[in-house]
Amino acid sequence: MPETVRVAVPRKGRPLEAVLERFAAVAGVAGLADDVSSTLRYEKAITKGTATAERDVYERLAAYSDLSNPHRPEYTLLRDDREGKPRRIVFDSVAVSVDGVTVELIGREEPFRALRTHEFGLGFDSADLVLEEVVTLGETGVESIADVNARIDPRDTDVRVVSGLGDTVYHTLLATPEALPPGADLDRSFVADYEGALCISPRYERLVRAVLGTRALDDVTFTYPDPSVEEEAAIAEVGLGVYLTMTGSTARDHGLVVGDDLFPSETVLMENVAEAGPAAERLEAALTGADLETAIGPL
Repeated sequence: MPETVRVAVPRKGRPLEAVLERFAAVAGVAGLADDVSSTLRYEKAITKGTATAERDVYERLAAYSDLSNPHRPEYTLLRDDREGKPRRIVFDSVAVSVDGVTVELIGREEPFRALRTHEFGLGFDSADLVLEEVVTLGETGVESIADVNARIDPRDTDVRVVSGLGDTVYHTLLATPEALPPGADLDRSFVADYEGALCISPRYERLVRAVLGTRALDDVTFTYPDPSVEEEAAIAEVGLGVYLTMTGSTARDHGLVVGDDLFPSETVLMENVAEAGPAAERLEAALTGADLETAIGPL
């Protein structure tokens, strides 16, 4: 009888699409991945008001889900965090086969925390959450996945990062030309010598401290953008900041210089070393063994 491995995955968004693309590559389920991704994009458009549904949410939910076949996706309803808290259809579960292992992909709102509480041996979530929650702050910053795992206190969690999935968006240094002295490079050493305000999203304060290191931030004061203002525009007002960017094109539209990519915001495969057995290790090898462009790994 095939062994079964339960894997925690995000319920929606870019991280889930990255996971589905990875399983499409290793398990030959491209049709399934496209089906789930297109369904959730449509549901997101309905939630945001950019698409109008002809059927109510329960009729759509019944049409999408096939409870009789575990290899067809199931969906569930979730309260969205937008104003009015509309009900949104999100991913719930599906089973795929990889190298003789039956893999049950189980949607969770917080896969990383589900691994931390030992519900799963393997899971996928944003690398950002690891930095925000369990990486120990140090005088020097982290730049690689090896740095991240080295900063995880084994007394705090059994979870370790294994590899990235290549859906890379970087936390990047951005500055106005006026904030840079002639000939200066916008990099970590610049921040270490900098005194003044640094504009970041408030949710990323601990992440930025982990990435840059506490020593570099001795004379830095964090400021936060007004919710009604684009973050690149807020950084342009302050002079220096850190923001997620893929190409830097929108930053340049605000007159900003694009500096060093500090750390990749990438969906990562994680393992709870206390829970993952031989079948999980075989699955892990299959997921990380194929050719993959990733800023993070495999480790």
